[in-house]
Amino acid sequence: MGNQQQHPIGIFDSGLGGITVLRALYRQLPQESIIYFADTARLPYGDRSPEELIQYVREILTWMEAQGVKMVVMACNTSSAIALDVIRSEFKTPVLGLILPGARGAVSQGKRIGVIATQATVNSGAYQNAILEASPEAAVWQMPCPEFVPLIEANRINDPHTKRIVQKRLQPLLEQGIDTLVYGCTHYRHLSGVIQSILPSHVTCVDPAEYVVNATEQELELMGWKNPQPPLPTRFAVSGCPDQFAQSAKGWLGYQPLVEQVDLKTLTVNSSPLSITNG
Repeated sequence: MGNQQQHPIGIFDSGLGGITVLRALYRQLPQESIIYFADTARLPYGDRSPEELIQYVREILTWMEAQGVKMVVMACNTSSAIALDVIRSEFKTPVLGLILPGARGAVSQGKRIGVIATQATVNSGAYQNAILEASPEAAVWQMPCPEFVPLIEANRINDPHTKRIVQKRLQPLLEQGIDTLVYGCTHYRHLSGVIQSILPSHVTCVDPAEYVVNATEQELELMGWKNPQPPLPTRFAVSGCPDQFAQSAKGWLGYQPLVEQVDLKTLTVNSSPLSITNG
């Protein structure tokens, strides 16, 4: 692929969650060009089988490599927990996941660690293993929160119903006396206002998005791949409805993105005519 410096970084998630990683990348690596892919047609990922998830990630990586990315960030904890090792063995492009950076971030903050995540991430035990590997004396409690992603994608963050669900999911962790809470799904950062209104002030929240961006920067430095040129505008692509994603993403990005629709099966790209009204 010639000179890698000017190639974009690929980021993918099942939906809006990875925007938390995208925003952290904008802050820390503002000169990098980015392609963001959301697999909205197959959302949520949290109740999928490992076989399905690995196949989805394979298709996304194949498409991303065709776009000439220099590196891929899995901005999805479920994919990172289930598919990272398999995908790394199959693709040449460097792929970074959230679990290891997130676990290291957690043990730097506390010893009694609660992890909120999708059912698939909890079932994988990936956070628990990574946290205990980083700090064997830590105690870890996991809580699956299957309702969170659908509520966030439906833009129901401020519903009283949402606060009740969050309260119910956090209560068992609070009863264990946690001092640290890991957002084990990139979507959950979008609920941080609700979560922090329920948590006692001494509980520290850890967002793995911040830590995976540190890891991305280190990798770029190591490879000599930092972009010396001004970045290209971020490209957004989805497998589902481009207009729906453009509308939902607007609140998190501060502008309405132009969103392409991609058919991962045929690897064709159709732009949505309706989403060209971006700011």
